[in-house]
Amino acid sequence: MDGLLVIDKPRACTSHDMVLRVRRITGVARVGHAGTLDPEATGVLLVAVGQATRLFPYLARQEKTYEGTIRLGYATDTYDAAGRAISEERPADPPETDVRAAMKSLEGAILQAPPPYSAKKLRGQPAYKLARSRREFRLEPVPVVIRSFALRSYAPPFVEFEVRCSSGTYVRSLAHEVGRLLGCGAHLHSLRRTSVGPYAVERALPPAAVEEAAAAGRLGDILIPLERLLPDIPAVVVRPEFLARLLNGSPVLPGHLDPESAAALSNPEPAFFRVVDGSGKLRALARPSPGRDRLQPFFVIS
Repeated sequence: MDGLLVIDKPRACTSHDMVLRVRRITGVARVGHAGTLDPEATGVLLVAVGQATRLFPYLARQEKTYEGTIRLGYATDTYDAAGRAISEERPADPPETDVRAAMKSLEGAILQAPPPYSAKKLRGQPAYKLARSRREFRLEPVPVVIRSFALRSYAPPFVEFEVRCSSGTYVRSLAHEVGRLLGCGAHLHSLRRTSVGPYAVERALPPAAVEEAAAAGRLGDILIPLERLLPDIPAVVVRPEFLARLLNGSPVLPGHLDPESAAALSNPEPAFFRVVDGSGKLRALARPSPGRDRLQPFFVIS
């Protein structure tokens, strides 16, 4: 029971609620999610089971795509529709060209301040707890990349958009910033995550479908196995007689790999490789040495 579930998270539940539900469904204690979705947001949530949780540093780093609606006219303290208005509501129908320009100005590599009501920690405390206690604090901006921030339709005061961005981006902050740039205030009205890396919402399953699969004994049919994760990371094949060496964490030399894999080791691009056995089963992740004459395992699956 090691692998990944691509869940279509419904509205009005937290990402952690989904983790608890999958634990109950699978009977596996080691379950977690990569990339938090706010309770009112829907869409793709990656839920890892068993040893797949060890791949979180790589799964969570993947780019994400969202579609949603910004409501112009007033800002809120949470930067979304669940919050309290912090500016007077005013008529908001700026020209579409101004809306597009504001969105365009937020594309590229930017420094973004997380929302005050967020899980971002300050001196060990989640920001949302500090915000609820009405304490004064400031979250430092963090670097994110907005690949595209496109206007899909405009019917004032509502702006429908699609955004493709790096991990760590707060779409709520983008909505708040659009309102500031336009001078009318704004907040995120609705949000749906449509992809995380290669995992698109079209292949995501609602929680009820996961429960049905478990009841029918078909969990293995919907669980993406470890060897199919991180498809962008090149794989090399260890020869059977050197598998035990790999699993002990010892360095792997070119001669321990099949000929094609040994040649791939000289490729200067990959920062690390997936190491699989002859059947294609993932056995380790390994980094090449500076001279790229060996691989050092740093993640081993026994």
